[in-house]
Amino acid sequence: LNEIYGATELSPLCTCLLDEQLIIDSQLARSCGRAVVGNQIQILSPEGSEMPEGEIGEVVVRGPNVMQGYWNKPEQTAAALKGGAYWTGDLGYVDSQGYLFLVDRSKDMIVSGGENVYSTEVEEALYQHPAVLEAAVFGVPDDTWGEAVWAVVVPREGHENMDTAKLVEFCRERIAGYKVPKGIELRHDPLPKSGPGKVLKRELRAPYWKSQDRSVN
Repeated sequence: LNEIYGATELSPLCTCLLDEQLIIDSQLARSCGRAVVGNQIQILSPEGSEMPEGEIGEVVVRGPNVMQGYWNKPEQTAAALKGGAYWTGDLGYVDSQGYLFLVDRSKDMIVSGGENVYSTEVEEALYQHPAVLEAAVFGVPDDTWGEAVWAVVVPREGHENMDTAKLVEFCRERIAGYKVPKGIELRHDPLPKSGPGKVLKRELRAPYWKSQDRSVN
């Protein structure tokens, strides 16, 4: 099987990682591959400057397959298309050989005490625990840090009353202290998902931010 990365707006792909590349170098298993013919992948800062090799920024794609715009949605089109390129909303970096590695969705990044916390890294730590069936990580309001890292976990059968304090310590052994969840909420129903199966973090996040003027600090 070949790994690909793309979006509907990209008709529908912009990178490809061939199966034989995975066999040659197992480190590439975390990569989305390199740009397909005719496409250019850039990693840009919010201001539009190109990030150095290995530095995280937003994934921006140029090529003939980039959409012309959203039908009758000029504001959304203007936000997604800048200078003829599609700003994906995904955060990632490119290595020295041009392989793209995704880190998180920009809207899911947590800024806690001035430090960037990528929710996917925390989720990966949680999923290493054998009692965790599903996990979602997002930011919640915090008077001291702006945002605090928070997790919602669905335990596996037989672990419904698992000790969340021990799960926090489990994470602490695997990731930096500022990335460790300040709290973990256990749920026993499946996490809300979109049609394609993506966890709807906005629904999980909403109750924590309902008294706030905005949904991120």
